[in-house]
Parts: sequence; C-alpha cells; structure tokens
Amino acid sequence: MNDLFEPIIDGILNEGYGLTDNFLTADEVTALASRLRQRREAGQFKAAGIGNQQVKVEQAIRGDEILWLDEGNATAEETAFLQRIGSFVDYVNQTCYLGLRDYEFHYALYPPGTFYKRHLDQFRSDSRRKLSVICYLNSDWKEADGGQLALYLPDAENNTERQVTISPIGGRLVCFESARLEHEVLPATRERLSVTGWLKTNY
Repeated sequence: MNDLFEPIIDGILNEGYGLTDNFLTADEVTALASRLRQRREAGQFKAAGIGNQQVKVEQAIRGDEILWLDEGNATAEETAFLQRIGSFVDYVNQTCYLGLRDYEFHYALYPPGTFYKRHLDQFRSDSRRKLSVICYLNSDWKEADGGQLALYLPDAENNTERQVTISPIGGRLVCFESARLEHEVLPATRERLSVTGWLKTNY
C-alpha cells in the first residue's frame, strides 16, 4: 500500500496536490458506482447544500447530489473503500505527522451540466478538515466529457496563481490541503460520480 500512497504525499509536498490513478481497481470502481446508483434509485440521495451545516441549497453554486457514507450500514465494497482510506490516514500520520483522527466521506453525483463554483473546503468556524480527498467512479471517461477538477495553486512569491485541471477518471484519487487550495468542479456532458471526503483532526 505504501507504493500507492507515497506518490500522493510527494505530490502534496512538491506541487500542493497529489494523485494516483490506481487507488481503486476497475472492478472496485464498477462495484462502487453500481452501489451509488442503487442508493440513489432508492431515494437516499439529496441535493447538496453549502456552508458548515450544508442545509442551504444553492444550485447557482453547486449542483451535485450526495449521500454520506455510514460505516454502520456500509456494504462490503463501501467498507473496503473506507478501510483503504483508514490505511492512508495511518500512512499520512506516520510520514507527515498531521495528527489526523477522523474522516468523513459521501457519494457525489453531478447530473450533466452541473458544477461546483470555486471554493475552499475548510470552514472559517471549523478548522478540522486538513486534507480533501476525491476518488472518481467514472468508467471510460473521455477528455471531451468535461467535468474536470480545477485546482488553483497560489504562487506567493509572484502574487499569482496557476490553474491545474484533472479529469475524473475512474479509480483516480486526488488529495490536497483543505485550507490552502481553492478549487471548482467544471460542468460535464454526462453524469460524474465520485466518493468525496475529508481527513480531519480533532480541532
């Protein structure tokens, strides 16, 4: 597993974000995407909100539908994903000493044409989110499908920023500092699926 996690950490330290294209196998992507769709068809999803309590729905800002994962009723494939995240948390704590103690994840489905405007993941009133993590569940994604994650990397020395766009290819995991990098989800021409979450400290 360390060979899987190390490029993510190296990327965060060197570029401000890290990614790996093999966090999930093709079979694991298919299984989780199938479970996501089953749960949505069962009426378990809701329109995502904004703010700390995520109760205010603003479709002009974000258009995704979400379902929080609960370890208590997780299926086998969901449990396997969360266990791998737990191993990643252990690795981050051993190598970066961030003091991570918890995580939270939800399924996210963006219908065609929807987006999430530029934002930060850490709230002013709650600094526990340290690392943002997105794992994509899209099979056969093409560049023309859109739906890229746009990251805005600050250059403090020159008072500028650089934009990086990342395609939501199935099995790919992206990780970055929640309080540092503003980002947005660009519109796609087809449904865009992911498991998205945060690695957190106690304070």
